[in-house]
Amino acid sequence: MAAKYKIGQRIIVTPGKAEALSTRDSDIAQYAGHKGRVMDLYSLNPPGRIAFYIYNVEIEPDKKGIVLYEDEMQPDLT
Repeated sequence: MAAKYKIGQRIIVTPGKAEALSTRDSDIAQYAGHKGRVMDLYSLNPPGRIAFYIYNVEIEPDKKGIVLYEDEMQPDLT
C-alpha cells in the first residue's frame, strides 16, 4: 500500500469523530481545521496486519510538529 500523502504536501487536520476520542485524539482536536505541511512519513508493518503510515506534520502558523495518521488529515487544495 502506497502512502496517501507525500513529503512537502500541504494538508488540513481533520480529527476523527468526537464520540470515539482517546487521550491522544483529544490533543489533536485542538488542531482541527489547521493547515500544515508533511515533513516526514513512516510506514508501520505490524505482524499479521495491514501496513499503515504515520506522518510528521508541521502545523501553521506556529510551526509546531505533530504526528498524524492518514485518516486525521485531508489534502489542502487551496
